[in-house]
Amino acid sequence: MSALAFTTSEIGAGRRLFAPEWRFVSAAASAASLPAMRGVEIAFVGRSNVGKSSLINALTNRSGLARTSHTPGRTQELVFFAADDRLTLVDMPGYGYAAAPKPKVAAWTALIHAYLRGRANLARVYVLVDARRGLTAADGAVLETLDTAAVSYQVVLTKADEVKASELAACLEAATAALRQRPAAFPETLATSARSGAGVPELRAAIARLLAEQNL
Repeated sequence: MSALAFTTSEIGAGRRLFAPEWRFVSAAASAASLPAMRGVEIAFVGRSNVGKSSLINALTNRSGLARTSHTPGRTQELVFFAADDRLTLVDMPGYGYAAAPKPKVAAWTALIHAYLRGRANLARVYVLVDARRGLTAADGAVLETLDTAAVSYQVVLTKADEVKASELAACLEAATAALRQRPAAFPETLATSARSGAGVPELRAAIARLLAEQNL
């Protein structure tokens, strides 16, 4: 489900990286309440209800680590998870539609952009995109912020099991083509399903490869 190729060793490294018990570290509702930086952070961002929390749970093999909901806008803070001091996962509030007052949604969106612009230990952002919909205008605004801040990011399709193989291939191709002109974008797109587990070992391997490249 990905154009990226990983060796058996890299798949194993990804599995070992996420084998320890991951835990909640902290939550931040404003830039002032962000925790102290330690190790490397990778963040997951996407439209409301795209499946960020579900994918984090699938990566860490813990079904209840990140709260999931069918109601868009359930994640209202930046939520930090870690197993050790080396790597922290950040679950970000969804952007776009959310079942919350507009001022609250605007505050979440401002927090997302402030975090993306100012976090020195942020190694990569995984921009999650619903495979049933593809990249949207709301995604484009976040990509612009990431390009401006020179933050490395990669698009990861979610809910890939809910589309036909031909539709998934077309979505992967369209996303990859759209990213070619973006300076901070990783050139290849991953496809995942938190429900079936498809693509999850490859995403773990991609994160393990990222840490290895940074000698961590």
